[in-house]
Amino acid sequence: MRNVSNTWAVVLAAGDGTRLREITTTEAGEIVPKQFCSLQRETCLLEDAISRAQAVAMPQHICSVVADQHRRWWSKALKSLPSQNILVQPKNCGTAHGILLALLWIERRAPNSIVVLLPADHYLTDETTMARSLRTATNLAADHEGLVYLLGAEPDHPDPELGYIVPSARRGEAAAVLRFVERPATEKAAILLREGALWNTFILAGSLRALLNLFEGNWLSTVAAMRQALELAQNAVIGPAALEFLYANLDSLDFSRDVLERHEQLLQVLRVPSCGWTDLGTPQRVEETIRSLVRLRSPATPLQFAIDAPYLDLASCQRRMALPQAS
Repeated sequence: MRNVSNTWAVVLAAGDGTRLREITTTEAGEIVPKQFCSLQRETCLLEDAISRAQAVAMPQHICSVVADQHRRWWSKALKSLPSQNILVQPKNCGTAHGILLALLWIERRAPNSIVVLLPADHYLTDETTMARSLRTATNLAADHEGLVYLLGAEPDHPDPELGYIVPSARRGEAAAVLRFVERPATEKAAILLREGALWNTFILAGSLRALLNLFEGNWLSTVAAMRQALELAQNAVIGPAALEFLYANLDSLDFSRDVLERHEQLLQVLRVPSCGWTDLGTPQRVEETIRSLVRLRSPATPLQFAIDAPYLDLASCQRRMALPQAS
């Protein structure tokens, strides 16, 4: 990759994980956000995303956006990051505000950088393919600083619970984004696949300036207020209260729906070959992933449920399922 010294990676880990609550609620009634759970690994999904970020950024250029109320989980999962690279939101106010916080934080340190955004709650079976696509997207973002590149995963079935990106062309390194379709009915999803649509992974790369340009227009006052809060945060006396005051007055803002979908003309989509990508967004998708793991394992290495795993194990949460044995 050409620009590793000038590339920053932001791992987004502030979500509350309510869609999986039926399998991630502890006996004490506490919902563990998905990014702090594992899937048959010693590491949680957030740690896996940090490792994924290392394909494009040096360790000191990786940061993570988290929510203060999740401190008991992320304080362990992010022990490999410099403490100043952990961006703590007073509360979760949607993905757009978390992304804006990270972009403005990076702006103060490296205003000419390329930035890669990575959700913290995905699972992959082929990290090598994803790493290759991440590097390609980063190089394209460096070569075309006015554009933002989204990674679209090659679908293997019509899933009505995922978002889709319809590209302008099926061939070439990257293509313009014609439109987004969020959670279509199964029949509509099948039509989209025939049109060449891709699953929206919500992984993207762009120059810092191109990504901040997405917030032009409706969100300029929010950008100015957050810049001021970050400036005040440098003051040891009033700093801790600056972000709290700002976030107390923010409405939730979704980056995909409220920001990206308003700027298709600035977006390109890069097709990611099949790599076993899933967002583990529903209990059914968790079950499908665990069943695929069972099929991939030989009889000599059966799926073992982790009783004393360091993190809440999604596979163990699903142990009540009648999983097929590998054969």
